[in-house]
Amino acid sequence: MPRKSASGRKPGPRKARPGRPSEEELERVFAARGFKDVRWIDPAEIVTAEWVRMKCRFGCREYGRNAACPPNTPPVDACTRFFREYRRAAVFHFAKKVDRPEDRHAWTRQLNLELVKLEHELFFRLGLFKVFLLFFDSCGVCLECVAERAACKEPTLARPTPEGLGVDVYTTVRKIGYPIEVLPDYDREMNRYAFLLVD
Repeated sequence: MPRKSASGRKPGPRKARPGRPSEEELERVFAARGFKDVRWIDPAEIVTAEWVRMKCRFGCREYGRNAACPPNTPPVDACTRFFREYRRAAVFHFAKKVDRPEDRHAWTRQLNLELVKLEHELFFRLGLFKVFLLFFDSCGVCLECVAERAACKEPTLARPTPEGLGVDVYTTVRKIGYPIEVLPDYDREMNRYAFLLVD
């Protein structure tokens, strides 16, 4: 039996507005760029929580050092309202096993840059003017980042992560049937998630 949201409505994407591309059409665009493992979620079902921001503030080395990370992102309540302005969001799944923690950075940087190209395609070619990407790892567009958003060297490419906007990624992706667990070390495969807010 499908799980229902707190509002009583089944989780899942809302229909495209007239004149907007359908999910099937968008999935073909995604696949053409190599992104085939994707599921849809109603942005109202994206879970945000203050504990996520606390984990950023106390425990993440990017806090205060990355122009796309807290404290350069809005308060969690503002992020929650931001998600509610959208009707459809795509969640992209990426699985990877690495030998050392630092080995993931080149991989995530390349994929995040490809995701930005996808976002730009949806904006410029399909006219989806609200489209907004959330990277699946902290912004690494520049090899050396600056601490303040206003000083960002690549402001048109830099994006926050879901966690940077207060998203409880664990609870959110489990709603749509994706796997995610806390990994005690790097000898197991990671499951990482990028979010694309569409319209």
